[in-house]
Amino acid sequence: MDSCVVNSPLGFTRIKGDADGIVSINVLNSEETPSEHIPDVLLDCVNQLQDYFEGNRTTFSFKQNPKGTDFQKKVWQALTKIPYGKTLSYLELSKQLGDVKAIRAVANANGKNPLWIVVPCHRVIGTDGSLTGYAGGLHRKQWLLNHESPVTQQTLF
Repeated sequence: MDSCVVNSPLGFTRIKGDADGIVSINVLNSEETPSEHIPDVLLDCVNQLQDYFEGNRTTFSFKQNPKGTDFQKKVWQALTKIPYGKTLSYLELSKQLGDVKAIRAVANANGKNPLWIVVPCHRVIGTDGSLTGYAGGLHRKQWLLNHESPVTQQTLF
């Protein structure tokens, strides 16, 4: 498994993956030394993240291989369908997945998303429009939402 650390506007980011795809992208809450060399299998991911932060990319096309349960993968797949610049409530996401009562399980799976930004868990908000729970910190969630929709935040619910 190859890994690297890159700097982003939101802090240092660790990327891990191999020939089967990117396994994890995590923002770090500590200072790290950026990698001097980016392994070839991670280069496309690094470049696409840079394009995203520069405002030149709204979707990602590199090979992904996140590890999780079948339910988590189902939730993560649903997250990728939330359009750039839009948000969706946890309740609405649960409804889309077919079980409104699964809202806590959906929120839990959302919080375990291993592919920061690429699987856009930051686009999920509270039913009342509030920013709720984000593993990277609410300040990062707000930054990402502003980055994707700087004029007005639009919702799908």
